Amino acid sequence: MGFYKFLLTRVLTFLLVVFIGITTVFFVPRFMPSDPVEAMIGKMTANQAFMDPEAVITLRETLNESFGLEGSIWDQYLGFVKRVIFTQDFGPSLANYPNPVNELIAKALPWTMGLLLVSTIIAWLIGNLVGLLAGFRKDKTYAKIMEAISIVIYPIPYYILALILIMLLSYIYPIFPLSATFQGDGLSWEHIKSIVYNSILPALSMILVGTGWWVISMKTLSAGISEEDYVHFARLKGLSERKIMTKYVLPNAALPQITMLALQVGTIFNGALITEILFGYPGVGTLIYTGILQADYNLIMGTITLSIIAVAGATFIVDFIYPFIDPRVRYK
Repeated sequence: MGFYKFLLTRVLTFLLVVFIGITTVFFVPRFMPSDPVEAMIGKMTANQAFMDPEAVITLRETLNESFGLEGSIWDQYLGFVKRVIFTQDFGPSLANYPNPVNELIAKALPWTMGLLLVSTIIAWLIGNLVGLLAGFRKDKTYAKIMEAISIVIYPIPYYILALILIMLLSYIYPIFPLSATFQGDGLSWEHIKSIVYNSILPALSMILVGTGWWVISMKTLSAGISEEDYVHFARLKGLSERKIMTKYVLPNAALPQITMLALQVGTIFNGALITEILFGYPGVGTLIYTGILQADYNLIMGTITLSIIAVAGATFIVDFIYPFIDPRVRYK
């Protein structure tokens, strides 16, 4: 009974978070000073010598209907919620008309997931390994050096580190391209090689910053666990330091890190915006940036709703599986 009550509570919380999130996403863009339909009409009329006023009025009405902008704001909100819940349709993109928002997201999502997910996992693995050594063998010289390097790297804002790498490896030493340029198509070797080559620099910038955080947090956890009574008892039993580290310290220190990894995977879209703008990467972050610049309501709502669902979904999954990872946690 406790499990079902726990599950129902978490499901309701998940749905409430998503509902509040998409409601906020709907209303916030409408406080922007620009009108996307008027902006589109302005572009069309600018390219023509003359446009009949009645044709302009008809065009405005057609565009408002196509983009779900007719009626009061509450009528628009109800229509938006119905589309999202029942059809998962965010309508056409104003900036890329007439391409549907869903189609644009489907094309951009693999780029973001591939770059940021792989970078996050690599940073997690390296950071936890280094942090475990730095915390368990904190009196060693190499442990102190690794901790010092992490403390120096971690506070550096991501965009500053990314710009430093761009200046160093794209300008001074032009090893990597300044902006992503892909060659080939499909699963050809040329295309895959181009993707990997263009992803190294943005991935490196994210791995360096992420690794610094994981090293510091894992070092703190493992250093604290190393002082626990059961670890001292293991030493008294004559167990090797390596076995104590891998069998006693690592499993207990890794539990909070697994939770943080799951939450960070859910929030990878947060890092997509700056990463993809700086490196010209064709992912979800670029779509968000385009939507904001061009007041593309549908594109903004579609991309940010995806981020909200990802964060809420990651939190829900962590809450659900954590008792299976840590036997000390129970459903209550």
